[in-house]
Amino acid sequence: MSILIGKKTRVIVQGITGRDGSFHARSMREYGTEVVGGVTPGKGGQTVEGIPVFDAVDDAVRKTGADCTVIFVPARFAGSALQEASAARVPLIVCITEGIPVLDVIAQSRQIARNGLRLIGPNCPGLITPGAAKAGIMPGRIHLPGNIGVLSRSGTLTYEVVWALTRAGMGQSTCVGVGGDPVIGTTFVELLQLLEADPGTAGVVLIGEIGGEDEEKAAEYIRTSMKKPVAAFISGRTAPPEKRMGHAGAIVSGGRGTAEAKVEALKSAGVPVADRPDQIPGLLAEKLSGVRGGSVR
Repeated sequence: MSILIGKKTRVIVQGITGRDGSFHARSMREYGTEVVGGVTPGKGGQTVEGIPVFDAVDDAVRKTGADCTVIFVPARFAGSALQEASAARVPLIVCITEGIPVLDVIAQSRQIARNGLRLIGPNCPGLITPGAAKAGIMPGRIHLPGNIGVLSRSGTLTYEVVWALTRAGMGQSTCVGVGGDPVIGTTFVELLQLLEADPGTAGVVLIGEIGGEDEEKAAEYIRTSMKKPVAAFISGRTAPPEKRMGHAGAIVSGGRGTAEAKVEALKSAGVPVADRPDQIPGLLAEKLSGVRGGSVR
């Protein structure tokens, strides 16, 4: 089992004729994802390695039956791309683009939610169900099908932790990069709820970083509502106070969003927090061994 995407997911790529869009459309298709079309205004009727290109998202959805779109357009056009995907009622919208103006994201994420759709990102690597499909830029070769869900605010840390899990023989059910911007679509709590309900997920890895309060909210949900074991890693624990580190969302302000606060919240919820990413498999294995019927594959 998995969450959000699988072998039957039909994907279109907004910005497919650009350098990044064409490269990753090919990569997704080679992984086994059903990439059924792409969108670039003014280039409808063309093809990219056999993938049909449409002028508009609603036309692409109507003619291909797509239920997921991946956005690779430049930041200045991303607000319009999100708006178009929302108007076309694409159920799953994955926005890889970074540097989108915050006000654009606020406006479009609210409209996407009002339309009953789901946004992953922006400024994220997307998501992958190993062995089935990926929507975004995650390197498929490091993933192993299994029953560990992975949620992360960092792309590169996702890869590092996934590779550690794979080397330890701990395959993954679905891995989701939520995005590193101050405003994102789907949160840790929403994804934890999906993984808790997924019969194919036995345990979860949560990878957070300084800034914001998403990890603290996740810890509260884990404490009150989650039965599946969780292990975590928080990056930025050596960041100077008030220092912006990497992601736009990694800002500590007014004493809130510190690494120490996040670690303490998670530990108070019974979540072991690794000092290094390579410690995650061992910590999670210990948690799983204490759960009746828990196993790793």
